[in-house]
Amino acid sequence: METIATALESVKRRIAAAEAASGRPSGGVALLAVSKTHGPEVLRAAYAAGQRAFGENYLQEGLAKVAALADLPIEWHFIGPIQSNKTKPIAEHFAWVHSVERAKIADRLSAQRPGNLPPLQVCLQVNVSGEASKSGVVAEEVPALAAHVASLPGLRLRGLMAIPRDTDDPAEQRAQFHTMKGLFDRLNQQGYGLDTLSMGMSHDLEAAVAEGATLVRVGTAIFGSRPKKP
Repeated sequence: METIATALESVKRRIAAAEAASGRPSGGVALLAVSKTHGPEVLRAAYAAGQRAFGENYLQEGLAKVAALADLPIEWHFIGPIQSNKTKPIAEHFAWVHSVERAKIADRLSAQRPGNLPPLQVCLQVNVSGEASKSGVVAEEVPALAAHVASLPGLRLRGLMAIPRDTDDPAEQRAQFHTMKGLFDRLNQQGYGLDTLSMGMSHDLEAAVAEGATLVRVGTAIFGSRPKKP
């Protein structure tokens, strides 16, 4: 059975190979380990193997892990949908949020970010595929939301995030990621100074890296299939 350490190393090799294949400098793409539904002991093993940033989709589960692993200096990322009544604990316990899609949620996160903590690092979630089932702001509304988030004192706008249409077609994968990179570049042309393009997962990280991802969110390739909830 593959261990967490060997799985992590395998993913890092994939990222390095994708960087090389696309002519990008080595080490420019960060790895976020998506740890939803996996217990604290599994994350502790990943930490021991060198992983420092972990992404959680479900708030109560994530908060339990934050508490259980409080002895480790983990960088916690919240990457799931955000309801208004969940903003306070997210603002208090996470360093990053990848899934901001509404001004109201941004306002609440900013107001509820404790003053003794640095600004919450934020990515705007874009519904790049246009699927009704997907969360995210539509591309046309990204500039207005970016301007709003950038104005809030408790937040720091770092970039964009997307969960594209699930497909095995490399051309379609790359087309969606290419659209995201275009949005990212246009915001930077307007002076936002963004540095994070969060896109690409276990099955499509190569296409994402080829199109400019700076952070890939990988779960299954590190931890295996998600355990079924009881």
